[in-house]
Amino acid sequence: MNKQFDSIWVNGLIATCESGYGLIENAAVAVKNGKIAWVGPVSALSGQPDNIADRVYDFHGQCLTPGFIDCHTHVVYAGNRAHEFEMRLQGVSYEDIARNGGGIQSTVNATRAVSEDELFQQSVKRARALMQSGVTTLEIKSGYGLDVETELKILRVAKRIAETLPVTVSKTFLGAHTIPKEFRDNADDYVKLVCHEMIPQVVENNLAEAVDVFCENIAFNFQQTMHIFKTARLNGLGIKCHSEQLSDSGSAKLAAEFHAWSVDHLEHVSSAGIKAIAQSGTVAVLLPGAFYFLREKKVPPVDVLRQHKVPIAIASDCNPGTSPMMSLLMILNMACTLFRLTPEEALQGVTRHAAKALDMEKTHGTISIGKAADFAVWDVKHPAELAYYMGNNPLQQLVKNGECVDLSR
Repeated sequence: MNKQFDSIWVNGLIATCESGYGLIENAAVAVKNGKIAWVGPVSALSGQPDNIADRVYDFHGQCLTPGFIDCHTHVVYAGNRAHEFEMRLQGVSYEDIARNGGGIQSTVNATRAVSEDELFQQSVKRARALMQSGVTTLEIKSGYGLDVETELKILRVAKRIAETLPVTVSKTFLGAHTIPKEFRDNADDYVKLVCHEMIPQVVENNLAEAVDVFCENIAFNFQQTMHIFKTARLNGLGIKCHSEQLSDSGSAKLAAEFHAWSVDHLEHVSSAGIKAIAQSGTVAVLLPGAFYFLREKKVPPVDVLRQHKVPIAIASDCNPGTSPMMSLLMILNMACTLFRLTPEEALQGVTRHAAKALDMEKTHGTISIGKAADFAVWDVKHPAELAYYMGNNPLQQLVKNGECVDLSR
């Protein structure tokens, strides 16, 4: 006789993240067919756990949260940029490194040079590392190819990671990451390549859910960004934007006009930009790893975002040049210490709001009936501890679609 549930977790604190922490004490969560089928106090269960579920897991007073969602990463790339890290510590700016052929362009050269298999082998290690910090869903951007062949290669590797690991991958086409050396004197022609060749092939091969643009004085201007956004919309792709990281370009307001899923970075966003994204329902994604690694001084206007009730997500921004970060737990701490988010806001930033930043809020991000059974069990008594500790990983169990993940592989 089939039991009511496939699995059930009992006897701990559950942070549903539906509203704030959304705490339920002495709680249980049940799974059926990979989805959450019931959540509430153990005392409200319809019967004894062994009688209503095939498998019973006792988490002994520990804390269960939604699986973390890393909504902004660049994990697919070749090589590293440790030498540029040294240069910046010697006083060379990120902009100067980029203008002299370093920065993104140096990773482009390395990524173009490796085979698809080698690119996968290098990149899947970073995805595994993120999973070990509680990640069950991550976004992966392209952007280190800047030609048709390599951009498609990166997105195929992102798809292969999703097929290899028990992790959900949202793929983002970031062909407009920077202007490649071949088009240094004619950026408009590169934008045409992005719009007329790259995006159609990405769509034809079903390789991305969204398009991103780095709108900045060292990358793409306002008009070029708008042209790419229009093309993305015509091709049925979501919109994301690297926005207002180094200056106020007006790109946050522009992205809001296209009802972007998210605008990311935002250190220099204006009040007008914040009002626009608030009205459009766009998520603000803050990236404290890059802020820390670049030793930036201008903090995103968190208080103004709060005043306008803008949903705030946080992410690793895992990339070789400005945030070689592979722990979303550390990002929780950085968001609190550097940007003054509360631990509750930080947890919402890697769960509920991060899901919205990927247009996945209907299926992921909270412990709610009907959503994917993605969650993590932590050896803590309260979820605030997840942002409190530095260098400690209290992850005890990671669950993806109702199945326990073997993190040793």
